[in-house]
Amino acid sequence: MISPDQVIDVLKTKATSSLLVPTSSSSPTPFPQPTAIPNRPHYEEVGETGTKTLWVVFVIMLLSSLAFIAMSWRVPVQKRLFHVITTLITTFATISYFAMATGDGNSYAHIVIKEAHKHVPDTFEDVFRQVFWARYIDWSLTTPLLLLDLAFLAGLDGASILVAIVADLIMVLLGLFAAFGQTDGQKWGYYAMACIAYLVIVYQLVIPGRRAVMAKDSSTAKLFASIGGFTLILWTLYPIVWGIGDGARKWSVDAEIIAYAVLDVLAKPVFGFWLLFAHARNAQSIEGFWSNGLNHEGALRVGDDE
Repeated sequence: MISPDQVIDVLKTKATSSLLVPTSSSSPTPFPQPTAIPNRPHYEEVGETGTKTLWVVFVIMLLSSLAFIAMSWRVPVQKRLFHVITTLITTFATISYFAMATGDGNSYAHIVIKEAHKHVPDTFEDVFRQVFWARYIDWSLTTPLLLLDLAFLAGLDGASILVAIVADLIMVLLGLFAAFGQTDGQKWGYYAMACIAYLVIVYQLVIPGRRAVMAKDSSTAKLFASIGGFTLILWTLYPIVWGIGDGARKWSVDAEIIAYAVLDVLAKPVFGFWLLFAHARNAQSIEGFWSNGLNHEGALRVGDDE
């Protein structure tokens, strides 16, 4: 016979064991969620190497300008056309590189990089790349002067000179817009239009330019072919550097500065010394307003009846 106390003990034992033994549950097992990482902006800017490069090129441009000024004093004013233009080219470059070396003439382009993920929300990275807009101001002043050197050397007509200079200014302006473009569509769209403008410049120098220089002596024609080809090769490298640097951001800001520095030294001081030394003997004299200014012939005089 089972006593009531034994029954109570058995019930207590079952109740306690049911609490200790885990039971199956139909609720899903929670998975760990990814931790939210704050978006920290990334800065791409000039370093010590880039700053030193800017100072070195500043000195080169300054010394070249002084040398061109000294060379111009050794020739009469009638033959100083190329000396004056070439001196202005390196003078503008000197000011530009001084501004960049001292920390002026630059700003930051804001670039947003989107990364898509399957199971978590997309992430965005803010990149701020340093862009030296002083370089574009330099190019907007010096590259038309370089074109004038080549155009006057070849004897290019005024219409072709105007088209080449306007295309050059459009090319530089579009390059500036592309450097500050926030999306890939903006950057490469402006870049493509700038390349089309550059092809217009190439056409004006190669087709009308060669046709015009054929009317001159053989030494001038050879000089135009060599120095013009040299210039076009260098100018073709500029958009390549831009595409690798500001465009695709494959190069650091320092690497971009070094590449542009080499091209600028070759395209300005080296170009200038080559032109002035090679064309010194064949330089033509320019009379009229360039040499004599406004004379009294044909000038209006107060008090004349007619």
